[in-house]
Amino acid sequence: MIVFLNGNFLPEAEAFVPLNDRGFLLGDGLFETMRVAGGKPFRLAQHLERLSRGADFLKIRIPFTPKEIQKLAAQLIEKNQLPDSILRIMLTRGAGERGYSIKGADKPTLAMTLHSLPPVNPDEPPQWSLVTSSFRIPAGDVLATFKSASKLLNVLARAEAEDRGADEALLLNTNGEVAETAGGNVFWVYNDKICTVPTGRGVLPGITRAVVLEICQALGFETNKRVIKPEHLRNAAGFFVTQSALGIVPVVSFDGEPVAPSPLVDQIAGAYNKIVLRESA
Repeated sequence: MIVFLNGNFLPEAEAFVPLNDRGFLLGDGLFETMRVAGGKPFRLAQHLERLSRGADFLKIRIPFTPKEIQKLAAQLIEKNQLPDSILRIMLTRGAGERGYSIKGADKPTLAMTLHSLPPVNPDEPPQWSLVTSSFRIPAGDVLATFKSASKLLNVLARAEAEDRGADEALLLNTNGEVAETAGGNVFWVYNDKICTVPTGRGVLPGITRAVVLEICQALGFETNKRVIKPEHLRNAAGFFVTQSALGIVPVVSFDGEPVAPSPLVDQIAGAYNKIVLRESA
């Protein structure tokens, strides 16, 4: 596999960052993950806009312009001959002295890697079982707005879910409200409305989440951004997770109880797949 690191394309086995890179030492950085379809990263501009906002907040200088990153990503996809894959962009503050001070850490690291798509049977698309995690997201955490490199809580939540025989973990915030899953945003159907959690309550404003809201508007589905407790999700007439790699993933069980399927979820998933295909053409 060929990767991109700080201006160079090189074999993955030859790509190294120094031990004093703050991304390695402290998780001092950001990342974006997106679907590549037909050789084109899906909604790359929106991912780069979120990366740019996060970099401004963290005071990390992105060493390439968005147009340069777009061109470099296309070259990476071509070099690896992976027109249908997952692209990951990683930005760190770069090398620095021991400790928390950012003084002197002025040479950021930017890397891009490609990964195989999760295996999916088109006749049997993925469906997930969810369990509520014991871990909590700070309700007012401003860092939740960005995909920071510090994802230990998500790692532990996913591991906890897998230990319990589930596919994914539902994360609550410190107010006990539904926030998101370890790797995606949450939607549910209630009274024929497509509901999701508002941002600002420990929720990442996901790019796929935004696409789903676009789809709902185009299809004439009423949407509602609302705060909800996990016990009230059991009244939902449909439940799904959005994330970059798989798109729309219906939830079929929640904390061991079955979740009824919804034709509205199927319509949204179908519309999402059409958008990905259209924008990759």
